[in-house]
Amino acid sequence: MAIIELTLSNFETTVLQSAKPFLVDFWADWCGPCHMIAPIVEEIAHENAGSLLVGKLNVDEQADIAMAYRVMSIPTLILFKDGRPVATVTGAMPKEMLLEQLSPHFV
Repeated sequence: MAIIELTLSNFETTVLQSAKPFLVDFWADWCGPCHMIAPIVEEIAHENAGSLLVGKLNVDEQADIAMAYRVMSIPTLILFKDGRPVATVTGAMPKEMLLEQLSPHFV
């Protein structure tokens, strides 16, 4: 499953109205740790394609959404379930640590 590019025009229908849990990667092009974590996010997306959707939201281009969810540092990953945030992880970390915090909400 491909990672979805999120914008103001598709965020509500794609993320908040999703029938499956949805992991949003808040990132920016200038953010080194964001680039470090990107391959891990892609792995998680592919390995959990049946139970999880994944999208990326550029905070420079979609600042209103980032502000609405109080994203102050990037990378920040927010897992949405039934239209509400259920888990938030900030900063780059190993895949195992990410899954430890996120997987209880989508497995």
